[in-house]
Amino acid sequence: MKRVILAAAAVVAILAFAQRPVLADVISTSPWCAVISMGPGSVYWDCQYRTLEQCVPTVLAGNRGFCNQNPYYTGATEPAVRRRHRAPRR
Repeated sequence: MKRVILAAAAVVAILAFAQRPVLADVISTSPWCAVISMGPGSVYWDCQYRTLEQCVPTVLAGNRGFCNQNPYYTGATEPAVRRRHRAPRR
């Protein structure tokens, strides 16, 4: 019985202290946001859309909002391509 309790406690501890994905990563990797009105003076930015076409149905579903480009989008980062240069001909 003690082993079951210890195993359950270990699982709970692992789940409680496990690192969760950082929201900033999600926000900065999606180029489009649905800006949804939550009431007077309150909006919610739902930044999870890769294209404008993916964002539009969320706004058209009656959420009283609009699609906007993500101001925090950093774009795809690819390593620089190294090119070999030939020696000049003589």
